[in-house]
Amino acid sequence: MSKNEATTELFVKNMVCPRCIKVVTSILEDKGLTVKKMELGKATIAGKINADQLNELIPALQHEGFLLIDDKKQQLVAAIKSIIVDTVHYSDLDELKENFSTLLSTRLQKDYHLLSSLFSELEGTTIEQYIIQQKIERVKELLRYNELSLSEISYQLGYSSVAHLSAQFKKVTGMTPSQFRQQPEGGRISLDEI
Repeated sequence: MSKNEATTELFVKNMVCPRCIKVVTSILEDKGLTVKKMELGKATIAGKINADQLNELIPALQHEGFLLIDDKKQQLVAAIKSIIVDTVHYSDLDELKENFSTLLSTRLQKDYHLLSSLFSELEGTTIEQYIIQQKIERVKELLRYNELSLSEISYQLGYSSVAHLSAQFKKVTGMTPSQFRQQPEGGRISLDEI
C-alpha cells in the first residue's frame, strides 16, 4: 500500500476472535470493499466508503452481530477491549506478565488514567474488572481443556499464586476452579458478552 493511498478505518464492535475477523472480512469483501488490514475490532479498507456502501454494510454487519462504531470515545474503549481480549485469549500466555496499564498506554499512545476514566465512564466498570473477567474466562477455557494444572494456569496468566487465582475465580464464579472442572460442560460466557 503506498503512503498516498487513501484508506478508511472501520471500528467494529463485537469482533472478538479470529473467526469474527474472517466473518467481517467476508462481509466487507462481499460488499466490494478491499481489506488492507484486519485486527480485532478494526478493519482498514482501501479508499473511502461512500454513503451507499455504508448503508449496505451496516445491516450486513448487524445481521452477524457486529456494529460499526463512529464515536471517538467508543472507538477508544473498543480498542482497549480488543487489546485486552487479544492479550488474554490469543497471545502467548507468558505475555500476560506485562503490566496492562503500560501495555494499553504504549499501544494506544494515551495516558492510562485517561483510558481508565473513559472506560469506567462508558462501560460502568473498571479496566481492571474487565481484565479479571477476561482472565477468568480464559481460566475456564484452560480448565475445560484439562491439559494444564492449576499451578501452571496461575503462572501463565500472571497470577501471584494459585491461592490468588482460586480466590478471584471463586469471587467471580461462586465456585472454586476444582468445582468448575468437575461440572458438566458449560459455564462459559461469550467474549462479546463480557
